[in-house]
Amino acid sequence: MRRLSGALLALALAGCASDGREAPVTTYVPRSPPSAADEVAAYMGSLRSMNDAALAAEARRQRNAARGERDGDLARVKAALALSLASASEESEIISLVDPVARREKGDAGLKAMASFLHGLALDRRRLKESAAAASARLREERRSQEQLRSAANAAQERAAQLQQKLDALSALEKSLSDRTEPTR
Repeated sequence: MRRLSGALLALALAGCASDGREAPVTTYVPRSPPSAADEVAAYMGSLRSMNDAALAAEARRQRNAARGERDGDLARVKAALALSLASASEESEIISLVDPVARREKGDAGLKAMASFLHGLALDRRRLKESAAAASARLREERRSQEQLRSAANAAQERAAQLQQKLDALSALEKSLSDRTEPTR
């Protein structure tokens, strides 16, 4: 029995012995909470998968959330982002949501950058809509002008046809008069 316990003790001590190599040390580094910019980027990814109806509902929900929060920078940017992707959104509403966040000197830099980006995007959309409306008005005016030219050309053709008929009639009359005068000579 003594031999067995001695052998077990020797075996246990041999297992604890070091062979010169150190075991790798793993350390646990706690994850920092996501920044507001990371949260907005993840939110944008979820918005991209929504259909138009769900996007409009989400824009309404975020707009209401932005009105109710004290520290509403994140909610404002989320609402503006949802509105910017919604098809029937107003640029002035997007601008009014993100302008205070973009102008604020303090706060999350990533969130401020996203607000500035959305502000610029809304301004560009406004300019594009205005230029599209102006181009549409020019196109309508040009079509109206072409229609007037077409009407004038048709009227001129009709007048030319009438004059040609009169000329043909006068030529026929002259020929008939000249045919009468020739036999009398």
